[in-house]
Amino acid sequence: MAKFTKEEIARLHPETLGLSFGFDPWRSEGSVKPPAFLTSTFAFKNSAEGKKFFAWLHGEGAPASKDEMGLVYSRINNPNLEIFEDRLAIWEGMDSAISFSSGMAAIATTLLALHGPGDEIIACEPVYGGTSVFLHDILTRFGVKIHTVAAGYDAHEHAAKLMNPKVRSIYIESPANPNNKMTDIEMMRSLADRYSKKGGRVYVMVDNTMTGPVFSKPSRFGADIVIYSATKFIGGHSDLVAGAVLCNDKATLKKIMAHRSSLGGMPNPYTAWLLTRSLETLKVRMEAQQVGAIKIAGYLSGHSKIRKVHYLGLLKKSDPEYALFKKQQLGPGSLMAVDVKGGEKEAFKFLDNLRIFKLAVSLGSTESLAQHPAAMTHAAVAPELKKIGGVTESLVRLSIGIEHPDDLIWDLEQALGKV
Repeated sequence: MAKFTKEEIARLHPETLGLSFGFDPWRSEGSVKPPAFLTSTFAFKNSAEGKKFFAWLHGEGAPASKDEMGLVYSRINNPNLEIFEDRLAIWEGMDSAISFSSGMAAIATTLLALHGPGDEIIACEPVYGGTSVFLHDILTRFGVKIHTVAAGYDAHEHAAKLMNPKVRSIYIESPANPNNKMTDIEMMRSLADRYSKKGGRVYVMVDNTMTGPVFSKPSRFGADIVIYSATKFIGGHSDLVAGAVLCNDKATLKKIMAHRSSLGGMPNPYTAWLLTRSLETLKVRMEAQQVGAIKIAGYLSGHSKIRKVHYLGLLKKSDPEYALFKKQQLGPGSLMAVDVKGGEKEAFKFLDNLRIFKLAVSLGSTESLAQHPAAMTHAAVAPELKKIGGVTESLVRLSIGIEHPDDLIWDLEQALGKV
């Protein structure tokens, strides 16, 4: 059971490497699975070793390899975090990953690490409600200006009108939460490159939570930074809260890691252990969820009490987003939003009568979930931003789990029958 060579790693698939990469059983009594390293601190062999490790941490020189950097303290490094990060980077096809205690910890730490007073950000709405609040209510207090454009296939055209030398990043969710609008990452990269200068790169940041890493790979289209709420599909069982950030540039990675260490936003070792476990079934779960979602979206699109179904799998060749979907996505995923005919009253009636779907926020888990974005996940978002993002009173978000799709259709049918 020798280690894989670089050439072997390059030819193997993520679902194969996700079962073994980054862990040597012989360092843990031959254990096939990584143990949970439930420790806050690690012993040094001698004082000189401790001094060397801390010098490296503070930028005084560097170890010859990642393996040579010793373990110090679980706020700084821990085997469970490192194994998860190595395997997630394989899935995303990027050089490095950094794990966090939540998706918002990942988002907030990254934005704080890479922006300062006087910088500007162009954000594509809608984004997750917590992200919107952090951008508009918190970052602005630190002197960062936020511009907003509507997510969509033509978002880059609107963003171009806002570009100026102070813009430091373009922030995207694609597909967007909750309306599944897609933004052209490649066009945003091209726009950012026109304004990037030496020592002042304009970052393209993509929250890939909605369909990644199985059905979307933003770095292939020029994303500098890919962000996840790992609570969702990566964790996949509604039993943990976590986040992750991936990037290829070492200098950028170092800034984000330094802020994570100072702000203390890393996951605990057991959460990282659970995430590593979940990566092993990631593709199986996401593919099963997608199969069910395609069938359910087809059913809902013909229902008399549904005005519109927002689902990538229903796009037609004549739709303006279709070409972008075919270019940028490997599949439509399992998240959709539906406009119930009527308003909040009708949407609530539908939600309150579901029997199998859980009335709960979050997404990407094994069980199906339903919620009302305007009143729940996006409740704190400013009304004008809700309007830009299409977050209306009639909109209901559905996250399709791994239940039998016929059972979920029965549940949706009986609930809509009471509206």
